Amino acid sequence: MTQLNPKRLLNITLFELTRLFLTKRGLLAVAAFTICWLLILRYPVGQAVSTMSSPELAAVAQHIFGVIGLSKLLMWPEAELAMYWLIALYSFPIFCLFLCSDQIVGDRQRGTLRFLSLRATRSEILFGRFLGQVLILAILITITLVATVATLAFRESSLLLSGLNRSLVLFFYLVVTVLPFIALMTFLNTIARSSRLTVIMAILFFAVGNIVVSLMSWQLPIFAILNYIFPGVQLEQVAGQNADLFSSIGIPLLQTVVLLVAAQRIFSRSSL
Repeated sequence: MTQLNPKRLLNITLFELTRLFLTKRGLLAVAAFTICWLLILRYPVGQAVSTMSSPELAAVAQHIFGVIGLSKLLMWPEAELAMYWLIALYSFPIFCLFLCSDQIVGDRQRGTLRFLSLRATRSEILFGRFLGQVLILAILITITLVATVATLAFRESSLLLSGLNRSLVLFFYLVVTVLPFIALMTFLNTIARSSRLTVIMAILFFAVGNIVVSLMSWQLPIFAILNYIFPGVQLEQVAGQNADLFSSIGIPLLQTVVLLVAAQRIFSRSSL
């Protein structure tokens, strides 16, 4: 692998923030994200405690959460963070598929990728763009967590400290969870020719891929191991806080490394 220059890598990483906040496409994505999370904070998160205080709804939730393995979340005193955790764990990976769809394909279409390659190696461009997307997602996760903790503190100020401590743990697991999804989009950027095609390929990868693996596993159970090629395979266990260290951290990190190595190999040999 080509040696990476830290300064050039940092510049490419930070430039992703400019592309998000100073371009029309980026601002539209931020606006859509903001509107969605304002609604989430206003209703499911903001009304989490009042909803669970109803005896009828609490009994139903206890039964449903117990069946699907989420009963541990009902014991959290920070009900807002429990609701946030469930929503964020599944929504941020989906959001990644759209936000991270244009890492290098846009530059390839405009012909600016050749210009960039004169000032940085292909590996620096690829990994810089990946790290830039990770930074953006980390910032967005931080903003939503801060808003959720503020909602929690407004309801019960005594839970602020415990809420901050739990939010740090949630932040770590959320960032680790989205890593393979960002890496998948990095990989697809090396073989697709447009950001729209990248999103379509990602959707087909999950939809068709899961169907194919399910059919293969039905014929020969040993093929069930192929489920680990799909980012998010561990989300059900992670959501209920029932996953071991390898499932919650090891699997997504391993998927990320494999996808990035594959992306780097393809990108280094592809035409610009």
